[in-house]
Amino acid sequence: MVSASIIDYKVGNIFSMNQALNQAGFKTVITADPEQIRGSDAVILPGVGNFSVASRNLEPLAEFIREAVDEGVPLLGSCLGMQLLFERSDEGDGDGLGFMEGSVVRFSGSLKTPHMGWNTLQVVKDCELLEGLDGEYMYFVHSYYPQPKDDNVTAAVTDYGVDFTSMVAKDNIYGAQFHPEKSGPAGFRLLENFAGMVKR
Repeated sequence: MVSASIIDYKVGNIFSMNQALNQAGFKTVITADPEQIRGSDAVILPGVGNFSVASRNLEPLAEFIREAVDEGVPLLGSCLGMQLLFERSDEGDGDGLGFMEGSVVRFSGSLKTPHMGWNTLQVVKDCELLEGLDGEYMYFVHSYYPQPKDDNVTAAVTDYGVDFTSMVAKDNIYGAQFHPEKSGPAGFRLLENFAGMVKR
């Protein structure tokens, strides 16, 4: 059984992600211990909340997460965890992990925020993580979304008045703007796909 460290940086949604990962075949630990992070087969960065607070809470662990990724450990961020893969956010001060160039911006104009509920994925890049998920519905709750500087990292987009990046993939780093743990069979399929990738 593959192991996954769920990064505990004092944000919401950690325990529901933990349960979903267990069901998908991971042996999980919720941790802020650098040694556990380094020793895991995968790293999970979940999150619900404010970018500035999350950035501040994550700062003591950022170096260890980067070390794990540099050593080839797969990283999956969801919702706020995906936004933290980027450099900065319009939501407030603080630095993201900077794995991907770009910033996180707010939905503009007359669009209702947060974007809440079920919406579809349009896969735009071959990605094993998204196998069998083109056109599937996922569950979203967010007012901000990432704008990658490099379009090549965008693996899927979703239409909410604009086509926004809802999934990114770069080397061993993946991010989902939606909540796979709340997305029913399609979200479970994504986590199973991730487990299969980690096993190899």
